[in-house]
Amino acid sequence: MRKFVFMIVGIVFLLLLGYFSYRYYFVFGRGVKAGELNYFVQKGYIFKTYEGRLIQSGYRSKQPGSLQSNEFEFSVVNEEVAQKLMTSSGKVVELHYKEYLGAVPWRGFSKYIVDSIVAVRNEPPLN
Repeated sequence: MRKFVFMIVGIVFLLLLGYFSYRYYFVFGRGVKAGELNYFVQKGYIFKTYEGRLIQSGYRSKQPGSLQSNEFEFSVVNEEVAQKLMTSSGKVVELHYKEYLGAVPWRGFSKYIVDSIVAVRNEPPLN
């Protein structure tokens, strides 16, 4: 009986480990977003993470004749990428990101993790 309970606990543990790995470490998608870097900060009480917001303009609104801006909130794990973004606030940037199914506190508040900077331009976007 003891061996059976040990096997059940082991199977449940492996299933939970597999679910956690899939939910928080499986890369669901990759892509590039471009827009004006609105803000970029380091914050957190226990886990200091880098968080930022990119403003993408020019998307069509549901109301005819108007534009709607779209915000892309992201986190950064790489210190080198974070330092480059700290000096790029207000500039037009293109960021390569990975999308995960969920966020973990030591990686940031967002499920979108920026891993590299594709381009940084000084000029504002044309509307």
